[in-house]
Amino acid sequence: MNFKFAHSNLNVFDLQKSLAFYKEALNLTEESRIVHENGDFIIVYLSDGESPYKLELTWLRDWERPYNLGDNEIHIAFSVNNFDEAYKRHKNMGCICFENPQMGIYFISDPDGYWLEIIPSKKSK
Repeated sequence: MNFKFAHSNLNVFDLQKSLAFYKEALNLTEESRIVHENGDFIIVYLSDGESPYKLELTWLRDWERPYNLGDNEIHIAFSVNNFDEAYKRHKNMGCICFENPQMGIYFISDPDGYWLEIIPSKKSK
């Protein structure tokens, strides 16, 4: 058997705000969308346009409060070919939540508080 990564899911409180964040922060674009027939939920698959891996954002109509992320020890990592430019973009957006200069990485936080690790491409292996 050969298992391959397909996607990761994050539940989001405000879908439009999340879509705008992922576009501005990480250049992710909507590849496809599922809207339940009675509007109970919307699932949007985001793509980087290069890898087959997708980020699935799920919005639930009846969810009435921000998600409780507990200790938030879970994250998704993104590699970037121009680390310094990415850092400047995220600094200007005000979304950097943790930096580790010794490791050469930093984390950004999305509108729901999920942490996203940013690493230089050379460290992605």
